[in-house]
Amino acid sequence: FKQRFDEQGKQVETPDYWLSNEEPWGHVDYGRDQRVNFGGKVVEENGKRVWKPDWAVRAVPVDYMVPGYNSGRVNTLRLWTSKSYDEFDLLTFNKSEYLDAVKPQVEAENISKILYPEDSTPQGKALRLEQQYFFVAASIHDAIRVFYPGQDKPDLTTFPSKINFQLNDTHPVIGIPELMRVLMDEYGYDWNTAWGITTKTFNYTCHTLLPEALEVWPAKLIGELLPRHLEIIQGISEQFRNELRSKGVSEDQVERMRIATDADENGEGAVVRMAYLATYGGSYVNGVAELHSELLKDVTLKDFSSVYPDKFKNVTNGVTPRRFVRLSNPRMSALITEGLGTDAWQGDLELLEGLKPLADDPSFVKKFAKVKQENKLAFVDFAKHKYGFEINPDTMFNTIVKRLHEYKRQSMKILQVISTYAGIKNGTIDVDKMLPRTVFFGAKSAPGYAMAKLTIQLINNVARVVNNDPACKGKLAVFFPENYNIELAMNLIPATDLDEQISQAGKEASGTGNMKFALNGALTVGTLDGANVEIRERVGAENFFLFGMTVDEVEKLYAEGYDHGGSRKYYESDPRLKTAVDMVADGTFSNGDKSVYEPLVNDWLTHDYFMAMADFSSYMDIQAQIEETYRDPMKWARMAVLNVANSGYFSSDRSIEDYLDRIWHTGALPTAE
Repeated sequence: FKQRFDEQGKQVETPDYWLSNEEPWGHVDYGRDQRVNFGGKVVEENGKRVWKPDWAVRAVPVDYMVPGYNSGRVNTLRLWTSKSYDEFDLLTFNKSEYLDAVKPQVEAENISKILYPEDSTPQGKALRLEQQYFFVAASIHDAIRVFYPGQDKPDLTTFPSKINFQLNDTHPVIGIPELMRVLMDEYGYDWNTAWGITTKTFNYTCHTLLPEALEVWPAKLIGELLPRHLEIIQGISEQFRNELRSKGVSEDQVERMRIATDADENGEGAVVRMAYLATYGGSYVNGVAELHSELLKDVTLKDFSSVYPDKFKNVTNGVTPRRFVRLSNPRMSALITEGLGTDAWQGDLELLEGLKPLADDPSFVKKFAKVKQENKLAFVDFAKHKYGFEINPDTMFNTIVKRLHEYKRQSMKILQVISTYAGIKNGTIDVDKMLPRTVFFGAKSAPGYAMAKLTIQLINNVARVVNNDPACKGKLAVFFPENYNIELAMNLIPATDLDEQISQAGKEASGTGNMKFALNGALTVGTLDGANVEIRERVGAENFFLFGMTVDEVEKLYAEGYDHGGSRKYYESDPRLKTAVDMVADGTFSNGDKSVYEPLVNDWLTHDYFMAMADFSSYMDIQAQIEETYRDPMKWARMAVLNVANSGYFSSDRSIEDYLDRIWHTGALPTAE
């Protein structure tokens, strides 16, 4: 969706009409459409289970050409749009029932209208499952058509040697029972042969540790929309239980690992655990950072890793240096090429290591600092024209951009800003000596996520108060440009001095923003979470501002009951935190209305599940160290050079090479001549 803020600072979602104007790149190919069925029932015919669907939509491919970088190849990105087979009912129209006449068209197009539709209602849940199945069903049938052209009875035992489906999170996992259904019902393979093909075809990447992202679907809903698939899932689940028992797994563990659970006495409550289905139904499971992969094995999917340890791999994420360095930061790219004497680093990012000796060359470090200042001036101009912001370029640019979620702790950042503002107002901070700082937020909240949306409102209103207070002029400013997107990222990231990666330890899978900032010469303040751990290892602990608890320390606090009132002692013991929270509570940022942020304040002081209160003192202390370092421009710039020089590992090229080696087992792919 497209985000805007209303006069109260609240997020308002509007449709993002990315196809509102015609564009020449997408090629619609009606001749290669696929039929996707829904609903109905399963009947027995000639000893076989046969799905009799109630309704269907037409999946129409839209192809985009994607050229590789110096690879000699152009790949096809095939997207799908949903169309109705009965777009217009003339008889209904002639009865003057105009809306009903186009109802089939509207209902079909809804499936692909909005990616990840809001699922807080039963209708939303059904639409989301319809969408997930629509995309995977169309893609699986299309893959068979592409790899076995013109063959009525192809030998699909060779399917895994031709294609691999990488399941990104649990959203496409319905593809596992769909491929089983296609193999058995459409091509006549027996269960065991179909299962052997399926498990070799799928692999699962888990991009999260948050329970809500590990989808659990009501079996009743699957049965209503995809009755044959529910039968297959239940068969897989029963096969899995028997396999576990044959391996000597205890009955308690077998029950914990169930893919499909039983209904209660009222026929309700049966669910399908999609992450478990993905883990059992594919060859490999991988996390996206070393810490994340360890937590997957040791916590989230511990039961599975104890039985299938060889399934679990790690592939640390990466970002493309072409877009997020060369294209977004041309000034720094030119300096890198000058320093290395070649532009080959754009295709082999590990060559950035050649910059390490230049970190001790004062002339190069000065050039690097000059480029950063030029990028800041360019962003000031961009933000003025795009948003009307008046930004002082002679301040530290301090950025926190990511989706709004409590575990990412944007609340802790805004409390730090409020604490600084309080110090300016009450005189505990010497304004003449303080380091000028401009803080940038960029974040969207899920439409139904009340606490995240309230945090956005708070940030906007802190910005309003701070930016309109003469006492802060030239010393502290807060900007929250709406609708954070790639355009904003490509302008803001190269201009940033300090990047914030402050999620609670053990909650962030990886993150890629941290990599983009490090590669663009920003220093990082962060916790030991996600890819922060690997970034710190590579750039050097002395070039990374670390704060906060470790995963083990977080777990210890949970064990002590922290999330049941444990946060209040931290609030009481740190005057900086207490003052900041009290200012939110007393209406300073809500025109005196104490009720506006009451849910936030109550959560901070009674629950605070992600421990922003517990980490606040450590966070404030590292911010003081950061300011001291920033006052030495040459030291700061040298640290920034070393961040760039040591971040070559975090290339998407290396990440894909790891998939080729560890997951897909293809070996390196040759470059086309």
